[in-house]
Amino acid sequence: MAQFTGSSWPGDQLVSAAQRGDESSIGVLISGVYPHVRRFAFSLCASSQDAEDAAQEAMIVLFRRIGTLRATAALASWMFRIVRNECLRRTRSLAHRPDTAVDPTVSSAEDDVLGRLQIERLVDLIASLPDDQRRVLIMRDIQGLPGKTVASALRLSTPAMKSRLHRARRAVREGLGEPE
Repeated sequence: MAQFTGSSWPGDQLVSAAQRGDESSIGVLISGVYPHVRRFAFSLCASSQDAEDAAQEAMIVLFRRIGTLRATAALASWMFRIVRNECLRRTRSLAHRPDTAVDPTVSSAEDDVLGRLQIERLVDLIASLPDDQRRVLIMRDIQGLPGKTVASALRLSTPAMKSRLHRARRAVREGLGEPE
């Protein structure tokens, strides 16, 4: 059975063996793919807990459904799509969680519905941004990370990070119909 390095994706032989149900290959595959999936989840999800949960959910899907993967070379894109969808699902669920800090006597049911619709619209707008802008916006505005940390994590210069953040914020504002 072939091993693979921590910086590369597994070879076709290992994926094929895992698809055939070889337990040791599945174990090697999961342990090797997890760091990549986890790193991607942390760059995409709104919170570290959501990122960890999304990465673990992707590993469960990998374990259960590796046999359904059509092309062994598609493993990386399949895993990243699972993580992306899980992060988006978790972000959307924020719109449906009751906010315990809000006094229910202050807002009406209509205000609650309108607020949730606005949140769903915002989530959809963020999801529709190009990947580079979405990552910067999530890390900076949702996770609240400092600009230098975001730039460093994404391997960008600070001015490049600020430029992407500005374009992302402008696209969201335009999508919401807010004036500049």
